[in-house]
Amino acid sequence: MKGEECGERRIRLSRQARLLSYFTVGYNVLEGVLSLLAGGVASSIALIGFGLDSFVESASGAVMIWRFSQTKLSEPEERRVEARAVRLVGWSFLVLACYVILEAARKLVTRDAPAPSLFGVVIAAVSLVVMPALFLAKRVVGRRLGSVSLLADSKQTLACTFMSAALLFGLLANQWFGLWQADPVAGLLIGTWLVREGIQILREGRLCSC
Repeated sequence: MKGEECGERRIRLSRQARLLSYFTVGYNVLEGVLSLLAGGVASSIALIGFGLDSFVESASGAVMIWRFSQTKLSEPEERRVEARAVRLVGWSFLVLACYVILEAARKLVTRDAPAPSLFGVVIAAVSLVVMPALFLAKRVVGRRLGSVSLLADSKQTLACTFMSAALLFGLLANQWFGLWQADPVAGLLIGTWLVREGIQILREGRLCSC
């Protein structure tokens, strides 16, 4: 009986994980498109970079959709699928980190300050509300399901929250006080955090038991 209850619980949690992943992909694609449009209008590298980050986040969500669409797998097969998903999420962290660090360094060297953009401020503010809630939901489901890959993906969502905060701070600091350096410095700090998390995910990738 316990086995059946555990199986039903895993099916229910896997369904919740897929729904969270679908929302992640849909929201971030929309956010990415709007950010690229706003960045193009304002000639803002910060907004364009944020838009590209949104697409990386949606790619991570797509990995989770693939992961939790695998049904009726044996335990060894499930472990292999989980390990592959963890590696994909970990590498996406490192790819994102490379972009963030290089772009932040380029902005500091070229003194490329983000242009004021009210639309960009709205996008960043909305993301600061949505992303923390999505992070917490993924973390709760990931822990209950015992899914390292979903927990890794939740960290990517948390990273998107930090990116939103950095973008908002950079745009407002530049617009109100002329502190254009705030955005690239925050980007360097976030990029360093992403490298550490990506390496940790790749090193500790393993499947917890139900």
